[in-house]
Parts: sequence; structure tokens; C-alpha cells
Amino acid sequence: MYRPLKFLSKWTKRAKDHAESGGQTAPGIDDSALQAVFAAASWLIDYPGDDLLERLPQISALLDQAGVPDHLKDDLDETIGHLGAGDPIGLRADYVETFDTRRRGCLFLTYFSNGDTRKRGQALLEIKEIYRAAGLDMDESQLPDHLTYVLEFAAGHDLRAGVRILLSNRAGIELLRLHLDEIGSPWAGTIRAVCGTLPALDGDDIHAVERLAAEGPATETVGLDGLGGYGDLPPSAAETTAAMTAAASASGAAAGPCSAGGGQTFIPLTDVTGERS
Repeated sequence: MYRPLKFLSKWTKRAKDHAESGGQTAPGIDDSALQAVFAAASWLIDYPGDDLLERLPQISALLDQAGVPDHLKDDLDETIGHLGAGDPIGLRADYVETFDTRRRGCLFLTYFSNGDTRKRGQALLEIKEIYRAAGLDMDESQLPDHLTYVLEFAAGHDLRAGVRILLSNRAGIELLRLHLDEIGSPWAGTIRAVCGTLPALDGDDIHAVERLAAEGPATETVGLDGLGGYGDLPPSAAETTAAMTAAASASGAAAGPCSAGGGQTFIPLTDVTGERS
């Protein structure tokens, strides 16, 4: 029997090992290519406003200049092509439907693995501390676990620390990938590319993720709509504020309000491998 929480524990240990020794990414991808993939992905999964749509040629050029491996570039090009050819109004409606209205499309990574409010709040505070250690203080209206922010942090501030956050939340990224692939989302390629930069899942990992997708997370974690009978709405501001407040009270830190994520990101672009189960 494969226990989902063992999967989470394993990848938390891998993140710790990465922080101590480095090298916990897929083979054959150098640092400049990793940074380019993360920078491109952070823009491509952000809200498709005019700034993003105007930057698509720059994103493509960045991937070419950095020598991103073809299989990762092809996945990212899938999203770039869709955004470049789509009607802006339709793209924005599709984005909101995909990421902002359903739990299974949630871009807040700690939501997948920390259902207990204090545990999730502590996980959020730990990510903020990683940012602070790299010299970056986030606005209190932003949640640090939004995937756009994590990817941009890895691309533009501290690659090793950013990968550590991704590895610690590998289960959530894999579940998001499975969901986007299942619904045929044009953003699926971008999440596949992110997973493709990380170490391969082994057999136990794949079964654990499949079980999480089929049955929903265990009671210690927060579930997704359609995955174990959980509700359809995304995590609310009240839930997240409670998580941050509880953890901050325990640690003596200050808690900020919840943000819905998306919008302008904090690193200008100009300045699993995951098995595909």
C-alpha cells in the first residue's frame, strides 16, 4: 500500500538534501536553462494581461538564447502558441475558470499538502523566510507560495533555494499537472516543463500521486474538487488568513492579508524529470 504522506515526507527530505548539496534537478539541464524555464513558466501561468501577451516574443527568444532542451521548449511553446493565437478576452476568461475558481487548479502550492491551518501557515512563513534570506521582502498582500512567485524567485534571486521550495511541494505540482493534462488545458505544457526540470519520480512516487488524484489527500492535507469528494471553490481568503495568523501567533511573526495571486509578478523578465504518468 502506498501512503501519500510518505510521498510528501520523501520529497521534503529531497529538498533538504538539495539545500545541503545541490544537484536535485533533472540531468542534462544547466543553470542558465533552468533559470530560463522558470522565468518563462512564471510569466506563462500568470494572468494573461496585455503585458504578458506583448512579451511572448521575448519569452521565446529567452528560451532560444538559454539553450533550453527541446522537450522542455516544446512544452512551453504549447502555451506560448495558444496565448499568441487566442482572443485576449477569451484567454482571460479561460484563465480564471482554470486557476481561480476550482481547487484542483490552485496555484498556491502549500494548499495541496497542508490542510491543518497552523501547518499551512507555518509552511507559508517558512517560504517567506527563504525569500528574506535571499534579500527579498514580499508585500504583505502577496502569498509567497503562489507558483508564479516561487518560479520567479528561482529564476531571478536564488536558484537553489527556489528549487528547494519546488521539491518540498512536488506533490501539489504533480497534481496540478495531472489535472491540466486531463482537461486538455493550454497551460498543461508549462507545468509539464516545470516538472521536467525536477528529478524523476520512482514507482512508489507515481502510485502515490495517482492515489492522491483518485482518492484525495489524507485527512492531514487539503483536498481538491473531484479528488476525494472535496468542495469546488478555491481556498478562501478567510482560510488562508487564519492559517497565516495562527502560525504567526505561534512564531511571533506578523501575518498579512490573503491575495488571490496573479497580476504583475515581482521579477521583471527582462532583468517530475517528473515521469509523465
